[in-house]
Amino acid sequence: MEAIRMVLAEDDVRLQEAFREIVEYEKSIDLLGIASDGEQAVQMAMQFEPQVVLMDIQMPRLNGIEATKRIKRALPNVQVVIWTIFGDDQHVFEAIKAGALGYLLKDSPVSEIIEGIHVAARGESLLHPAVAKRVIQEFQRMRSTVEKAPDLLCELTAREMEVLRLLAEGKRNREIAAQLYLTEKTVKNYITNILFKLQVNSRTEAALLAVQRGLI
Repeated sequence: MEAIRMVLAEDDVRLQEAFREIVEYEKSIDLLGIASDGEQAVQMAMQFEPQVVLMDIQMPRLNGIEATKRIKRALPNVQVVIWTIFGDDQHVFEAIKAGALGYLLKDSPVSEIIEGIHVAARGESLLHPAVAKRVIQEFQRMRSTVEKAPDLLCELTAREMEVLRLLAEGKRNREIAAQLYLTEKTVKNYITNILFKLQVNSRTEAALLAVQRGLI
């Protein structure tokens, strides 16, 4: 299996070294480079076009949220995962709006970090339950504004609604494909269409919109 090509954006030298040690013995991950600030993270993403960027939020020159916006604008196929401490979770909603696929805790077990990178490389979202709760609360806070806007869910076909409902339940592409008797490639195509029609940047944001609209 080909190694996952990734870039780490982290300004803390100790965490940089800790991550190097993690991937040194993990042959499934190819660490292309480490960016010490947001500007460098964008530059490395442009240079290497990795599958995954693990992005810190608080960084010099350019914060992780703005760096995520720039990367996703230029390279929509690059998956950005927020790499943060628990105290940063109030910023995760902004990161998801910017296009981040999900989030990993810096003090997570090594196995969870590796698995999280693999999940992101497959284009699937990962979000810690505690953070998911905060994000849902933020969507609820925005309810009055959202309800005044056109209901974009009406734009979805019946099959796209089925896919969105399963996505909102936390199912991965493989599970959705098995349940609906589709190929994973077809499921990915449906999800691409769903994101476009709902005018959102990530499957996590689409799932939260589905929750807010009462699909599950």
